[in-house]
Amino acid sequence: MARKSAVLIPTFAAAVLIGGLGIAFMPQDIKDRSGDFSKGTVRIGDDVLTVEIAETTAERQRWMTFRQDVLPYDTAMLIKYDTPDLYEIWMLNVEYNLDLVWFDQDGNAVYIKENVEPCGNILDQVGCTYKPTSKALYIVAGTAGFADAHGIDIGSKMTIISV
Repeated sequence: MARKSAVLIPTFAAAVLIGGLGIAFMPQDIKDRSGDFSKGTVRIGDDVLTVEIAETTAERQRWMTFRQDVLPYDTAMLIKYDTPDLYEIWMLNVEYNLDLVWFDQDGNAVYIKENVEPCGNILDQVGCTYKPTSKALYIVAGTAGFADAHGIDIGSKMTIISV
């Protein structure tokens, strides 16, 4: 009778290889989906910003994955939920460093992670996942330096103009 590891190790290695090949050979039109999100406008402090809105379950799961184009500092991704909770962000398949800001239902910044690096190892879900300490309704993701460029700190106010 074969040992479990003699069966499980090759099976796991094959699964990782197949998954890696699937990602490596994914068609470019699937990877480049920057225009797929609806757009809106928010004000954070005194700055008016364009946001790409991820509000469906599929959009929230996809958010910044495989995105090649770096967002300019006057644009961000707004991940919108229906109810406040401790929503986490997994940086798997994100192509560049991001600033992440969680906002509560009143539009107050409750948690910030700056210059968050993309996940370098698919097996390191814990080290690549960021979760706030306070409930939030929105997450704003911008290119690293976004929070500094707009003076965003805990308590900064976001007002939704159009979404």
